[in-house]
Amino acid sequence: MMNISTIYTLCLVAAVCCGEACSSCPVLECWFVQEKTGRGGGLAAATTLEKSLLHIQTDPHPAESQQAPPDIHPDRVYLITDPAGTLCHRSLNPPRGSVEKPQCEINPFLPQPSTLKWASPLTDSASSPIYLQADWFSTALQGLSGQLAVSTITRAPTATKEHRVVLSVTTTTVSVQSRLGGPVLLDCGLWADPSSPLSGSGFAVEWRYQFRGDGRLVLAYDGKTDRLADVQEEGATLDYEGLHQRGNASLILREAKVRHSGLYICTVYLPYLVAQVTMELQVVEPPSLSIHPSPLPLAVPGQSFTVQCEASGFAPLALELSWEFKGTDGKSRPLGSGSLTGHRQAWDGTYSQSTRLELDSAELDLGRGGEVTCVAVHLGGTRRASVTLNVIGFSSPSIEDSMAMVGVALVLYGLIKFVSWTVTSSGNKGQRKLK
Repeated sequence: MMNISTIYTLCLVAAVCCGEACSSCPVLECWFVQEKTGRGGGLAAATTLEKSLLHIQTDPHPAESQQAPPDIHPDRVYLITDPAGTLCHRSLNPPRGSVEKPQCEINPFLPQPSTLKWASPLTDSASSPIYLQADWFSTALQGLSGQLAVSTITRAPTATKEHRVVLSVTTTTVSVQSRLGGPVLLDCGLWADPSSPLSGSGFAVEWRYQFRGDGRLVLAYDGKTDRLADVQEEGATLDYEGLHQRGNASLILREAKVRHSGLYICTVYLPYLVAQVTMELQVVEPPSLSIHPSPLPLAVPGQSFTVQCEASGFAPLALELSWEFKGTDGKSRPLGSGSLTGHRQAWDGTYSQSTRLELDSAELDLGRGGEVTCVAVHLGGTRRASVTLNVIGFSSPSIEDSMAMVGVALVLYGLIKFVSWTVTSSGNKGQRKLK
């Protein structure tokens, strides 16, 4: 029977393990970025980078003295209380000793009213609340393997290092791929601290699109007055009930098109506060292949002819076209990329491209023929299209050819014998009648 000391030891070990498992909030290594003061003359302000540590917790426990590492100044060690637990996500808490770390940047933040039409009603009052008289930080984080992106606004009483998350905006779709024509969901969630006096005064959500310097407003919603902006992209919508009840600000695109590929920015406004996350959408459609002519004409040794392969309806633009030949012996070998044409764009934004290959049955040593294959390597997958090539009159006949020729010879011999017998029989009958 197990004695009391053994039971006590096991319970103590279990308690320690449970404590380690439950302590899931990370200590985040961060870069503290701020502008240098004292520069003028219209030049861009220089910035300073300092290492910092963020000790994350979900309950506002009293701050414990934390010894800073040698390379981090004690003034850059902060205690962050996040009641929503967003900063305790597993992608922000890598295993101990892991080389890969979450990305983190923290900046001083200045609360101010927004001038945008869909966010300005949040600050109709001309006076700023005393609540704003504090130290404010904006923090941007990205989890391991792009699982999560977070943007937070935190507040601390002046000259203290104990911050509390007031607003957080998150996305779990940092990078998204979608097939052409399918529905797309770009995740964006918002959380506002219910204990903050700013959380009960309404909110606004804005979605913007950017691609290679081109930008446009996709959708903007004023949650305080329940109104949409006049400009709204066709086929884009929000789950308005879910937005008000659960903070679900995700963008829904009913039908993905090529022009939807690019960077999307989800921005959330509270009175005097703003936070945003970015995500990338790539609409991917693999090519359709067709070979002309199909079937290929019969070829004789030394004959040359052209075969063409067209890849159409693909996106994005990058595509690799090549040719392969598989002989009757089952062995495959590359024939190169052929002569490539430029890209052509269709009305729906997809692309097409062609390649031509000159086939010389003697120069390329095609033997008795085989299978000619067009190969397209694309982000959406590899596609293949094949046609059969038959070469007749090959100089060294195979066993099958020899057997076929023997068969033809036997048929011809039988036919000749039959005709000869018929003619001979007809002659004999005529001679008998003359006698």
